[in-house]
Order: sequence, then C-alpha cells, then structure tokens
Amino acid sequence: MTIKEQLNGVSLELLVEGRLDTNTAPILENRIKEYFPRIIDLTLNLSAVEYMSSAGLRVVLATQKMAGTEKRVIIKSPSAFCMQVFEATGMAGILNIKR
Repeated sequence: MTIKEQLNGVSLELLVEGRLDTNTAPILENRIKEYFPRIIDLTLNLSAVEYMSSAGLRVVLATQKMAGTEKRVIIKSPSAFCMQVFEATGMAGILNIKR
C-alpha cells in the first residue's frame, strides 16, 4: 500500500493505493492520527484500493467516529471493491461517500 498526501491548509486528501488489510491498515491509521489534530477536512481517496479487509473498514469507521461533528470526512471515489464492502456492511448509508 502507498499513501500520497495533499495538504492544503486545514484540508488533507490521502490517496490510498493497493491493499488495505491487516498489515497496512495500521499505517493508514497512524498517518490519519498524525494529521488529525491540525485539519478540519479529511478526504480519503480510495479509488486505487484493490482490496479492503475488515481492518481497513475499521480504520475508516474509527476515523469517522473520531471526526464527530467537528470535522468532515469524505470517502472519495471508492473502488468497486470498497463499495461492495461498504454496501455489504451497511456502511454505505452512514459514510459520506462522493463517487
């Protein structure tokens, strides 16, 4: 997995590429936690994620919970696999997904 960052003031976009699984989810989680105190808007671009396990889903949901009402988290262009995971788990209706 690779993560490309684009920080613009208090907005951060993370482009995640590859597999988001048990081995790589902690890397994404740590990157999010590193930036979270100083941003208001977080965009997770999941267009290049070829596989997402329950560990990856947990990071996305934990990020949404951490944001609360004070920050905004957008899931941008999720891959077909990610959308299947979101829909199968019922999270598609909870997350702020921009296709």
